[in-house]
Amino acid sequence: MAKMMIERILEIMNQYDRIRNMGIIAHIDHGKTTLSDNLIAGAGMISKELAGQLCVLDFHEDEKERGITIDAANVSMIHNLDGQDYLINLIDTPGHVDFGGDVTRAMRAVDGAVVVCCAVEGTMPQTETVLRQALRERVRPILYINKVDRLIREVKLTPEAMQARFMEIIKKVNQFIYRYAPEEFKEKWQVNVLDGSVVFGSAFHNWALSVPYMQKNKISFKDVIDAYTTNEENAREILREKAPLHVVLLNSVIKHFPNPKEAQAYRIPHLWHGDLESEEGKALINADPNGPAVFVATKIVVDPHAGEVITGRLFSGKLKPGMEVYLLKDNNNKFRIQQVFISNGPKRELVEEVDAGNIVGITGVKDCFAGDTVATKIMQPFEEIKHIFDPVVTKAISAKKPGDLPKLVEVLKQVHKEDPSLKIEINEETGQHLISGMGELHLEVIENRIRREKNVDVVTSPPIVVYRETVRKESPLVEGKSPNKHNKFYIRVMPLKPEMLAIVRELPNQRVNKFNQDLINALQKGGMSYEEAKKVKAIHNANIFVEATRGIVHIGEVIEMVIDMFEDVMKQGPLAREPGFGMKVVLEDAILHEDSIHRGPGQVYPAVRDAIKQAMLQADPVLFEPVQVMQFEAPSEYMGAITKLINAKRGVVLNIDQDEYRAVIEAKLPVAETFGLSAEFRSATGGRGTFFVVDQLFEMLPFELQQKIIKQIRDRKGLAENQL
Repeated sequence: MAKMMIERILEIMNQYDRIRNMGIIAHIDHGKTTLSDNLIAGAGMISKELAGQLCVLDFHEDEKERGITIDAANVSMIHNLDGQDYLINLIDTPGHVDFGGDVTRAMRAVDGAVVVCCAVEGTMPQTETVLRQALRERVRPILYINKVDRLIREVKLTPEAMQARFMEIIKKVNQFIYRYAPEEFKEKWQVNVLDGSVVFGSAFHNWALSVPYMQKNKISFKDVIDAYTTNEENAREILREKAPLHVVLLNSVIKHFPNPKEAQAYRIPHLWHGDLESEEGKALINADPNGPAVFVATKIVVDPHAGEVITGRLFSGKLKPGMEVYLLKDNNNKFRIQQVFISNGPKRELVEEVDAGNIVGITGVKDCFAGDTVATKIMQPFEEIKHIFDPVVTKAISAKKPGDLPKLVEVLKQVHKEDPSLKIEINEETGQHLISGMGELHLEVIENRIRREKNVDVVTSPPIVVYRETVRKESPLVEGKSPNKHNKFYIRVMPLKPEMLAIVRELPNQRVNKFNQDLINALQKGGMSYEEAKKVKAIHNANIFVEATRGIVHIGEVIEMVIDMFEDVMKQGPLAREPGFGMKVVLEDAILHEDSIHRGPGQVYPAVRDAIKQAMLQADPVLFEPVQVMQFEAPSEYMGAITKLINAKRGVVLNIDQDEYRAVIEAKLPVAETFGLSAEFRSATGGRGTFFVVDQLFEMLPFELQQKIIKQIRDRKGLAENQL
């Protein structure tokens, strides 16, 4: 990044009205990274001739090899509109469903998202998934319809047919926004051709058009069609000069995306559940640079030289090297910031001070994970970042050489920090560890990075599916006794109704230590009474804990220990030590010893844990398996082969859309049956088909497979016959 660019950025970083924080989101291969290249080239940071080829923000070796974005990447740049410089903090995100966690984390840092949609393919499954992730974080979208040149050159549509195609895409995007946007923004955030919140163009040929730009610069769609149908050699270069992509799109970004102060006014009450009238609450709402510094980490990279490099959003206050800050988790450990920097893809440009409202990086804070809050005072942290999909595929991973075992343990801890959507279980006694991810590709990429970037040779097992444990009926009241027999806990477990489960799945894991009206409102929407909603003390992995005791004098002193065990059992249930989901655990009564020494963790933990497990076992417990809704596309003649493949894998066809050329089949497949699906699908369609994951859900494992799978899991985990 040139020195002059840094100086221009530093001049603007403290003027929140001239800052825009934006992400680029899309389905895989719809052109996000090529678009990012052109925006960076437009800012003068790379050569325009190399834009689209360099893929500046795909700087990992495996990203270049596979031709896909795997990690979100940041860059800060300047754009001039009407003589005024604006700072654009940009995050380019992955499009493959296995790396959706990076999209979710990036959305915490930005206020607006450019939804890139291919003009030929239209809205695809992952377009909807990433847009849903953005809307859930209250990030405002605009639409960029890319690859318009293909409609002219390849599909050869008439202008009227092109217009109909655009309107179809816009309509689908708006329907999705209306469905998932917060109530107050369902209408306000609709994208519109006339106001410039819809942009058309070709990232590959570096041009774009919006209606306001066309009106102001006297350009029409006829110029675009002429550029691709005329024989003049430089016609496209003329179009690129008349309507440069970075100018048209970033003009739209500046006009439609809020500045940090505008965005935080409506985002903070949703993302932070502290007192909005407190000093830090007022500072967060107003993006106040003079308030306490509050920084939320969204990406961690473990650098061999700089240590943990943390990128995220500074919501209030200032950050500068040498400042003392707290990492707001368990022990609120204090650290001293060593460096503050802004990003240029893989490069870091050090700065002396940064104000609220910017996306920046810091070093010096240890044991930080994406979603953690770093602040200059001890306060309520931001809510946990909630991913749409859960890890459903697991592999055992171990070091090839016994001497590498300690190094592998450290590397796995690093990998978990860098990608918190992974789940890592470390067993230092056996040396065999478990790594769970979103899919086969996700785990394959992580394995390769451990080998190539972390220099540890590893051996992995075939993939294993992660199931879920739940109950089908209400249990009787179960008593749990402490080992000293002085404390008793009376617990009941029951399944959540489908409408409640749908709401709880969207809520982050949390302990409720004070009155939370937003949470109560959400639970009431699911059918819970106001009185019961007030008694909800914890939510963990789509399970609810309710403290419904009355008049128990010392309950406040043991409730945190009770919740510890609720979370423990929800992580490892009694059937096969698989995670629990979709349950309500109610503490109805308790008998506690007067003397605190007789009701410590050693007494409370086993009593509560055993009571919850026994209640589950008496409530008709069952295993649920992860199921993926998938969309298969291929020439029509392969439809029979595809449906045969789906049926062979315990799949269910949900919908078939077919014309004389192409078949689109939507189906549900158990994740356990999808291993090796890519190769089988390629074989069945002669390499001419594609498939995508649309959604992920859990459905009850067929009765005839329940005992077989439970036994397989218990044998794999080395559990004795009656061991809970």
